[in-house]
Amino acid sequence: MIVCVCHRVSDKTIAQCARAGMAFDDIQLEHGVATQCGQCEGCARDLWAECAPRQMVLHLRRDDQASACL
Repeated sequence: MIVCVCHRVSDKTIAQCARAGMAFDDIQLEHGVATQCGQCEGCARDLWAECAPRQMVLHLRRDDQASACL
């Protein structure tokens, strides 16, 4: 389905870019998503967040042992 009508960008394109590790700003620069009328920004950002790989974050506990959170 077309998410960004102004630049004719589909959900598949956004998802593919997100899975490839592109930041939302990079998708905006490369494809023009959410750079014209802005009506697609919420949907595009939600789709990007859903498809972007989760980064592992390490938290140090008081006893200096690292615990991983996704």
